[in-house]
Amino acid sequence: MENLLSLSFDYLSSFDGVKIRKGLRQLEGLLAQICLSRTSTPAERRRSTAIDGAAKTGPKDLAALSEDPAFREFFKLQEGFEWNVAIRLISCLERLLGKGSNGQNDLLLVSTLDLLRGILLIHPPSRSLFAREIYMNLLLDLLDPSSCPAVQLSAVLTLVTTLLEQPNIARCFENLDGLLTMTSLFKNRGTGREVKLKLVEFLYFYLMPETPHSGRSASNVQVGLQRSPSKASRLGSGGREKSEGEEGTRTTEEKQRLLGRYLNNVEDLVEDLKETAPFGANFR
Repeated sequence: MENLLSLSFDYLSSFDGVKIRKGLRQLEGLLAQICLSRTSTPAERRRSTAIDGAAKTGPKDLAALSEDPAFREFFKLQEGFEWNVAIRLISCLERLLGKGSNGQNDLLLVSTLDLLRGILLIHPPSRSLFAREIYMNLLLDLLDPSSCPAVQLSAVLTLVTTLLEQPNIARCFENLDGLLTMTSLFKNRGTGREVKLKLVEFLYFYLMPETPHSGRSASNVQVGLQRSPSKASRLGSGGREKSEGEEGTRTTEEKQRLLGRYLNNVEDLVEDLKETAPFGANFR
């Protein structure tokens, strides 16, 4: 597995679009093999052959995935810097973003973001990378009005993935004027309808009440990657320096006031959210 990851990383570090695409496909193939394919029993193979005329293997369920040796090995490799896929994809995004917007480059950006979302879902500790301003800023840069709509859509979805059960990353997003970025794109006349709908969905997600993250607050993947936060980001409203991890959760009402600085009728969004209670959210 290390050899395949090493070869993929070499391709991803290239400035050649063909090599980058090859690296992305190799990683995608590895993840598909780990997460989707499973070894079926003889009885399952006979039943599948009888029904479909050919032996097929179905995807693993989530319970089985955590017990799969290949998945456990991959997960363990992600805990260190050397084999962490997320940081390699982030570096690839930085290079692609520096090349400007064109058809082929935009396709590579979307593919890289899609793969990054998958990695963040199967290895949640990698989300902690986006608690660093430099990486959160990268996602926000992809939401520039001049970006391709497909890139904007994929960036919004990736942003949602980084914020899942991560209040500290939500605070980083807020501190970097992420709400201003999202609402400005929403208000922009050149923004397409599909992107605007996705932005509204993001705002619903953002307004949901938060719960403290019960897992580890940081991962080993940050070793050697951390940048000292600016003095301003370490100071509270009273000028007191805050220790790392002190940032807490926000209620829907608190986030409503923040979003209300940039958008009108936020109360309507909150009312809709309370009525529908998506994902079993509790607003009491």
